Amino acid sequence: MTASPTPNPRLPLTGLRVVEFTHMVMGPTCGQVLADLGAEVIKVEPIHGDRTRHLLGSGAGFFPMFNRGKKSIAIDLHRPEGAAVARRLATTADVVAENFKPGTMQKYGLDYASLSAQNPRVIYVSCKGFLPGPYEHRTALDEVVQMMGGLAYMTGRPGDPLRAGTSVNDIMGGMFGAIGALGALIQRGITGKGQEVQSALFENNVFLVGQHMLQYAITGQPAAPMPDRISAWAVYDVFTVKDDEQIFLAAVSDAQWKTFCQVLCFEDLLADARLADNNARVRLRPELMPILRERLAQRSAQELAALFEGAGLPYAPIRKPEELYDDPHLLATGGLAEVTLTDGDCAGQRARTTLLPFTMDGQRLGAGAQPPHMGQDTGEVLSALGYSAEDIAALKAAHAVA
Repeated sequence: MTASPTPNPRLPLTGLRVVEFTHMVMGPTCGQVLADLGAEVIKVEPIHGDRTRHLLGSGAGFFPMFNRGKKSIAIDLHRPEGAAVARRLATTADVVAENFKPGTMQKYGLDYASLSAQNPRVIYVSCKGFLPGPYEHRTALDEVVQMMGGLAYMTGRPGDPLRAGTSVNDIMGGMFGAIGALGALIQRGITGKGQEVQSALFENNVFLVGQHMLQYAITGQPAAPMPDRISAWAVYDVFTVKDDEQIFLAAVSDAQWKTFCQVLCFEDLLADARLADNNARVRLRPELMPILRERLAQRSAQELAALFEGAGLPYAPIRKPEELYDDPHLLATGGLAEVTLTDGDCAGQRARTTLLPFTMDGQRLGAGAQPPHMGQDTGEVLSALGYSAEDIAALKAAHAVA
């Protein structure tokens, strides 16, 4: 059994217990945020382990990314003895998190009504596909809510809806669950009572496209997909430059346009009275952009990056995710932390993962404990609940825990 990390007294949730019945991305993200903030997070896994431990392809990073800093106990909820262990554990929690279909937790006596009857202080976070309403019994995926929630329409080209390039709703839905839990903890400190918090993929997606909904409400014009949109700024584009490299360049104010023209020696464009203000330049984009693309194609991405860096203008190289392992800013600021992989062909190997994107008291929070092996903390957790060694052995023999 892997030794548990010593709690960091500087972290705000030190001493708080979270018991999570979660899988895939959304629910585990909620628990991982709370773990990084110092909570003891006990992950309840199926008797054969979380399915994301063995996913391939785009799911290969799910488990180590969203389950670091947690303990693991394996329980078979389908067995009465296993469900009884889970209920006993859940009654010790400050926060219970789950992301199963509506009605699943109730079957095992692990729903909010059942647990709050025994522990009125419990905060119960349900991460769902939809908040209660007409859609609540639908099966939801990140892709499903992106399609029905306007995000895929806004991301792809007209007639070609495209999902965003990461699990945006799963991750943010879990984050909003954690935000709700933190708010409920503050309120519990005032009232002494817990409450149920619900976060949902669909509503998260709608929050993300809310700016486009309001654009329509205010202007009467539907928002166009991002690749086909009318830009608010004259220069806000990816340019193909020398040796077919690409770079994003922008000038989003009249002052930046002046600097843009000066550093690139485009005196003729700066002197053109028709391009004097941003809105005029936006209207003339069909004429302006071919000129800029032709001229910039002669420059290298490295040269342009140096010019824009020196002038304080917005720019960005076009990077692939794997290239971020060598990003000088992330390396200099401690934005990556090593974890030990627990499963599959890479078990035992080290890999770097990303951290929560904020500091507290000037410090990154770190990755906490390593991602857990399946059931590595079962004995420790059950002993703390009052189970004897004989009890634990009997539960394992009955395949109720592992």
